[in-house]
Amino acid sequence: MQLPEALVSINNVTLSFGGTIALNDVSFEIKRGEILALIGPNGAGKTSILNCLNNFYQADCGKIMFEGHDLTRLPPHRIARLGIARTFQNIALYLGLSTLGNLMAARHIHMRAGLLQCLLYWDAAHREDIAHREVVEEIIDFLEIEHIRKSVVGALPYGLRKRVELGRALAMEPRLLLLDEPMAGMNFEEKEDMARFILDVQELRGTTIVLVEHDMGLVMDIADRVVVLDFGLKIAKGSPEEIYNNPAVIQAYLGQEARQGR
Repeated sequence: MQLPEALVSINNVTLSFGGTIALNDVSFEIKRGEILALIGPNGAGKTSILNCLNNFYQADCGKIMFEGHDLTRLPPHRIARLGIARTFQNIALYLGLSTLGNLMAARHIHMRAGLLQCLLYWDAAHREDIAHREVVEEIIDFLEIEHIRKSVVGALPYGLRKRVELGRALAMEPRLLLLDEPMAGMNFEEKEDMARFILDVQELRGTTIVLVEHDMGLVMDIADRVVVLDFGLKIAKGSPEEIYNNPAVIQAYLGQEARQGR
């Protein structure tokens, strides 16, 4: 049986904080296997969309459907178990743990052996631990961070911390990966590396990706589709080229100077 094209359907989602409307009746689909970029000015509602997908923020109204599951009715830990993982605009790692320790911590959602099982069935628990370590080691190789696998994350440069955070999200084996400004604060070479890893995650692992990013050159290069938000409203969606030439987007976000400087 052929799977539906849409992995996620966001339907008429509204989110407010007091008198401030963060999202205003927003609807769009996330297609299976695509890289979808969310763009817009600061405060447009991009991160709010990610937080609603995780149900970190409870939408005032509307539904978010993920393969038959209404995410607005599930707690974040249940959503993670469904196969949705994310990185954060401000890095959220265990700074006192090593790279390996941070990635292993993300495997907890797949771990079946509890304390009692470990005591009673040591061999089974040991085999499970080995299997999780194999998954983590493969991700370390994939992201080319073998040289920092035992390094304490708090002592790493910013760009490598960002890569470790991506690795921790991948360790959850997501089908939907939410990336909140994964290249913020990076230099040119670090951005190129991260863009390559994001494309490889999509192409080699078949992961659907939602990307919040301000670097328009990068968005135009790697996104399959783009959704544009402005003051909580969805003002456009389409291919990167369609968005780049959309008059409403130019006025609200890109500006004539940005277009001329491309």
